[in-house]
Amino acid sequence: MTSDQTNDSMSSAEACPKKGFNSTYWMCNAVEMWERLAYYTLRPVAPIYIMQADEPGGLHLTAEHKGWIFLWWFIFQSLFPMVTGGLADRYGYRKTIAFSVIVNMTGYVMMAFLHSYWGFFGGVLVLAFGTAFFKPGLQATLGHQLTKENSSLGWGVFYWIVNVGSYIGHIVSALVLVNHSTTDWRNLFLCCAAFTSLNLLMLIKLPDVHSGASKTESPLQVLDRTIRNIFEPRLVTWLLIMSCFWAMMYQLWDLQPNFIEDWIDSSMVAAHMPFDSWKEIGPDGQLRVPQQILISLNALLIVLLIVPVSWAVRKMRTLEAMFFGMLGATAGVLVAGLTSNGWILLLGIFCFSLGEMLTGPKKNEYLALIAPPGKKGLYLGYVNIPIGIGGGFGNYLAGILYGRVGEKATLALKYMMEKTSFGEGKAWDGSVETLEAAAGVARTEAFATLQEVLGVDGPTATKILWDHYDPQYNTWLPFASIGILAAIALAIYGRLAKRWSDMNA
Repeated sequence: MTSDQTNDSMSSAEACPKKGFNSTYWMCNAVEMWERLAYYTLRPVAPIYIMQADEPGGLHLTAEHKGWIFLWWFIFQSLFPMVTGGLADRYGYRKTIAFSVIVNMTGYVMMAFLHSYWGFFGGVLVLAFGTAFFKPGLQATLGHQLTKENSSLGWGVFYWIVNVGSYIGHIVSALVLVNHSTTDWRNLFLCCAAFTSLNLLMLIKLPDVHSGASKTESPLQVLDRTIRNIFEPRLVTWLLIMSCFWAMMYQLWDLQPNFIEDWIDSSMVAAHMPFDSWKEIGPDGQLRVPQQILISLNALLIVLLIVPVSWAVRKMRTLEAMFFGMLGATAGVLVAGLTSNGWILLLGIFCFSLGEMLTGPKKNEYLALIAPPGKKGLYLGYVNIPIGIGGGFGNYLAGILYGRVGEKATLALKYMMEKTSFGEGKAWDGSVETLEAAAGVARTEAFATLQEVLGVDGPTATKILWDHYDPQYNTWLPFASIGILAAIALAIYGRLAKRWSDMNA
């Protein structure tokens, strides 16, 4: 260790008390909140914008299109930090954060003005690329402010801040999307760019924390070190287990919005909503709660409970806490997914959120604790790998699965072709790909046409499809099975880790 690195370590230790948090720690939290506010103003409604058949200002793409977009969104956003984490250690955390803010603003502006598949796809990739630089730079700066004594609470507070931004973002999207018109969507994307730009001001006050890593390595040397470090068999095993879990976990945020729009009756919940912006008339003519407001319960619960939960489990092994979190989240996915009742959906989100509170912060804490000296940015870049693999391929699977056995518009066309006189005389080979052409009805008009053919209202048509096709079981049981297998694998890993001093945390 050089004398400069020694001084950096001493000053960091002095600045970061064992039990309290310094000003740099709180500044990191503020930067994170603005970035997450922008991101979660978009994220809970992006599935609706991309593929919902009855969304007035949306793109009206298919579930498979959405799965493909989300696959690459996750790959860029969550796998690139495997490299950008090492670059952040090498070139400086504040520089990489500033670069990411500018790139993210560009991505949001592209989405605002390019109303097309490729335009939105391009904006997503730019945003994901910028976020890939933001995460390791910001998280490593924060990680350097924490000690083993205050690590659990520190990451818990950080996760709390993430969800403050997330909760507000859900509310903002409901306020902006009044008519769900193309103009409303453009304004939403521009709001995201404006929120992101505020971090350029925040960076003026954020100190540039020294990583302790070499400042002479070339980008290729950083890449070589990144790849060599990740091929540690025990680390790879943990990353694969977590990838399976996140394949299930992300479906609450990425698939559930479409499922709620298609199948959930939230009219009884809407009757208790305090604000007009938290109520709307759905395509079936019923009063309902916007799906992002329902899902915002997840962020609200974490805002209210994450700090006491993190304090309560502060002495628990991180691997043990993650195991119980996996079980809770899986139970929540099942409760929320296997119902069409709005109140039961909220109960499932409650269970899911308790599981997330144990798993989400602990994954960061685990890698921060086992990271070798000078490699916190690198290891906290690795933490995004399970999210990239699991979230990406989970969404790709969901796109294929939901587009065939879960989407209401597709099932409406299928029911007309199979069960009514509408399909008589029409040649259809039974595949989803040829369904629209064979029926001669676009997905955007499918559900309304079904009501006309059957002579029933929207809620009745929805119940007919629900009872006949069982979209809840076909959609959610496969993902719950993945979550259960991941929990079992982590339990085995946790027992083995007790033999490894460098991996037992």
